[in-house]
Amino acid sequence: MLMTLPVAPGQVRAGRTCGGRRTQNEKIFGTTGGKPAEELQVVCRMGDGMKTELVSAIHLQEVELQDEPKARKNSQAGATFTVEEAVESIGFGRFHVLLFFIMGSSNIVEAMEIMLLAVVSPEIRCEWRLEDWQVALVSTMVFLGFMLCGVLGGYLADRYGRWKVVFGGFVWSAYFSLLTSFAPSYGWFIFLRSMVGCGVAGVSQGFVLKTEFIPAKYRALLLPLASIFWMLGSMLIIVLGMFLVPTLGWRWMIRLSVTPSIVLVFLFKFIPESARYNVSAGKVEAAMETLQRIARMNRSFLPPGRLVEPPVRERGSWRFLLNSSFRRTTLLLWFSWFVASFLYYGSVLGSSELLEKNLLCVTDADREHQVKHRHEDGLCYCIPFAQSDYQTLLVSCLGEVALIPLNIGLLNIFGRKMSLVMLQLMAAVFFMLLNICTTMFGFTVLLFLIRSLVSMNFNVVYIYTAEVYPTVVRSLGMGFCTSFSRIGGMIAPFIAQVLMSRSVIQALTPFSVASVLCVLASLLLPIETRGRALLQNS
Repeated sequence: MLMTLPVAPGQVRAGRTCGGRRTQNEKIFGTTGGKPAEELQVVCRMGDGMKTELVSAIHLQEVELQDEPKARKNSQAGATFTVEEAVESIGFGRFHVLLFFIMGSSNIVEAMEIMLLAVVSPEIRCEWRLEDWQVALVSTMVFLGFMLCGVLGGYLADRYGRWKVVFGGFVWSAYFSLLTSFAPSYGWFIFLRSMVGCGVAGVSQGFVLKTEFIPAKYRALLLPLASIFWMLGSMLIIVLGMFLVPTLGWRWMIRLSVTPSIVLVFLFKFIPESARYNVSAGKVEAAMETLQRIARMNRSFLPPGRLVEPPVRERGSWRFLLNSSFRRTTLLLWFSWFVASFLYYGSVLGSSELLEKNLLCVTDADREHQVKHRHEDGLCYCIPFAQSDYQTLLVSCLGEVALIPLNIGLLNIFGRKMSLVMLQLMAAVFFMLLNICTTMFGFTVLLFLIRSLVSMNFNVVYIYTAEVYPTVVRSLGMGFCTSFSRIGGMIAPFIAQVLMSRSVIQALTPFSVASVLCVLASLLLPIETRGRALLQNS
């Protein structure tokens, strides 16, 4: 039996003895001043054997107390964590606000380069006396450059890093966009615009870089909010067109539109390389430095232990996308991206064409919108945008952000797959409603809703793709998907611009049919990614 004595550790009081001897427990603990003599007498009456047991037990307890901090320290030293655990432990903070604004601003660049096609189409038609198919070919060449460089950009991002590809995309697109403003002929114009599309393909990898830093529970909130920057880019190019095209011409509009790209080239140095990419490439120390930097900015802490994740030898392999785990998902996503781009650019270019050529069935049309696209002799002529046309395009751009709360609600309540189904189904209905005769206000509202739906659909497709693929092929998977989406972008101009001139209902029907088919594809997707951690490997 172990008896507990009310003594204070570390004190030795002289002069108290048992039968003339100092007790062993006094040598170890001592006695406390002012204690009753009976306590000492209890110890004195203990036999030698019991006192020996007591001393041994106290020694054992002291050894355990001394070893406990060492054991805890050794346990923490042996602990490990992954990048996913580190990202979740750090949480949301100042770094993510900086990331949101800088990487979100890359959407401004992408939107300006794409929406420029809708604004400049009437101007180049007038300057070079182009036919409908020639105007449509401009958009097609841009998306061709995007398609060819989309896969290459994804491969390079998985092999050599996301940061390098995105930064290179900024510089490339800004350089060739500036050269476009000096194009001496139609042939040079479409060539230089296709080079711009190649650069924009690199910029689009910024979505992957941004996604890999965001904790899982914040992705459904922050990623849809990126639509705000896309809307700002779209509106900025329309405002530039409204004020500069009538006075200085379309060339100066393009020159000034390069400014955001130049600014972002300097701001982008504040964004680090993806920690997920670094660990997949075996650069654990670089990933750890990045995570520590983010933790300091967020005033947070990393998990105890050290970062351990095995490097992956085969990164950026297209075979990974078509293995048994991802084949069905990949094929369905390629079709979904094709349709998403087909619908989005069909709505952008179609609205521009309807306004430019006055193809609307408007019950209260003013004199300006009663002028039709072709003369009686069939000769094509150009009709520059009026101020009211620019205003209609501005209002339709607002549709891309007006329903963001609805988008966030759908993602969090119904998940990614069902959000796609609902948005695509509603888009099919509203495309067909454009055939109904209405007022100019009613047409503006329809454009507003269509742009909202197709923009939200594109957002959800982006988010789902970034979440469903593992880090080793996330950029390549995104690159393949964006390339298939540009096929839809290449076809859309010939439907929305060429066929629209002949029959509005024939041009709108393919968009509705494609939406319905995509509903079926979304239902067949095998994986729901809501709340799921980003995978490092399959």
